[in-house]
Amino acid sequence: MPNQNQLSRRERQIMDILYALGKATTEDIRREMEDPPTGNAVRTFLQILEAKGHLRRIKAGKEYICEPTKNRARAGIQAFQHVLETFYEGSIERALTAHLTRKRTELTQSEYDRLRQLIDDASKKEE
Repeated sequence: MPNQNQLSRRERQIMDILYALGKATTEDIRREMEDPPTGNAVRTFLQILEAKGHLRRIKAGKEYICEPTKNRARAGIQAFQHVLETFYEGSIERALTAHLTRKRTELTQSEYDRLRQLIDDASKKEE
């Protein structure tokens, strides 16, 4: 059985739109989509996302209003955890190393300083 947390490209696109709008109808979502599929196709994606537990549909007159079941921050943490486990054996160090050693990674000095501070703060919490 496929992982219920994994989303197709279109499912991810719909969830990104819902996170940006907060709540939306099928037509609101379709209007925001790049190269949108038919309304029926969007409704099918919404039903799949509801079955996976990513959104809820609330009846409002003749239509449904959709909203995410998790806030964006919580969904982001879960997605990040999935990336860590899939590509970096659960290691934040490996993920950061891969990112920071890329040639195009350009962090400002203040970003490096902030990262150092966050690491220092995290290590103090473990003591």
